[in-house]
Amino acid sequence: MANTKTAKENIKINQRNTDRNRHYKSRLKTVINQAYSALETTSGLSPDEKTTHVRSALRLLDKLVSKGILKKKASARKKSQLAKKAHVS
Repeated sequence: MANTKTAKENIKINQRNTDRNRHYKSRLKTVINQAYSALETTSGLSPDEKTTHVRSALRLLDKLVSKGILKKKASARKKSQLAKKAHVS
């Protein structure tokens, strides 16, 4: 257990940051899955709608890197995989 006031405050800060990061990472997984499923469907979605899903995923990846939640290379890898899949479709 924390003994000093600073250590107790740091526990609260770490918990707050962990909750925030978990929220963003969960949202990222959802958005990426939506983008992949939009690219895989052959009917029902126009090319503009597919592009919108991919762009929102790319945007969120950039946002998480700027916030320090994701590493730059991890984001680049995910963006590359998504772009490759979008280009093939």
